[in-house]
Amino acid sequence: MEEPTKSIESLLSKATEYGKTSYELIKLKALEKTSDALSSFIPNATVFLIIGSLLLFSSLGLAFWLGEILGRICYGFFAVAVFYAIIAIVLHFFMHQWLKKIFCNYFIKKILNSSN
Repeated sequence: MEEPTKSIESLLSKATEYGKTSYELIKLKALEKTSDALSSFIPNATVFLIIGSLLLFSSLGLAFWLGEILGRICYGFFAVAVFYAIIAIVLHFFMHQWLKKIFCNYFIKKILNSSN
């Protein structure tokens, strides 16, 4: 009778240790995925910020330049706005699925690479 009790206690002890180890492993995997996501987000955000600034200042310069050519500054801003509206419509209606597929594949690859 003594032996089954010790076996059960040993089994419970091992199960507890296994649970603690599994919990620690899950925490470490979550930390790894979070750090991987943040480490790839920060450089991408920096590049997007630089490209956004470039696009903003280029658009302002083009709007002022077109405004001088067209006779009123506001006409230049309207022309640039129409240009961006046309680009947005083309992207939305003709390239939406293609862009969605590219971004989905990118995120899936990031998640799968971080888990390996």
